[in-house]
Amino acid sequence: MVKDNFEKALSFVLKWEGKYSNDKDDIGGETKYGISKRSYPDLDIKNLTIEKAKEIYRKNYWEKMKCDTLPYPMDIIVFDTCVNMGISTAQELLKKSNNDPKEFMILRIKKYKEIISKNKKLEKFFIGWINRVIDLYLFTGGNK
Repeated sequence: MVKDNFEKALSFVLKWEGKYSNDKDDIGGETKYGISKRSYPDLDIKNLTIEKAKEIYRKNYWEKMKCDTLPYPMDIIVFDTCVNMGISTAQELLKKSNNDPKEFMILRIKKYKEIISKNKKLEKFFIGWINRVIDLYLFTGGNK
């Protein structure tokens, strides 16, 4: 049986990335469902459908990172990190964490601090980012 936690991972991501935003301080720019204009300049972000977002997530994040080959809960943790921080950051953290979920999430928080130290305007997102990692920890059974 092939493991596919994509729907479960997507439900977590959409909890945090559901609505349209166009915050002047967000380096992704115009964003909906976590899909940004910066990453998809030819996409009509404001009118993006959930179906199209799901297709993008499956192909360009889940499959590209080979999340189905990762053990649970790393598949969901890595997918969420790809969406929130980019694929290259997710790859970097995966390599440094040696597939340890808790270590990965600690490294993710450290990466947020590094990002903020380089761009103080992003500081307003820090608490939300931390809350997302805590929620991810709880969602993937980290509290057991």
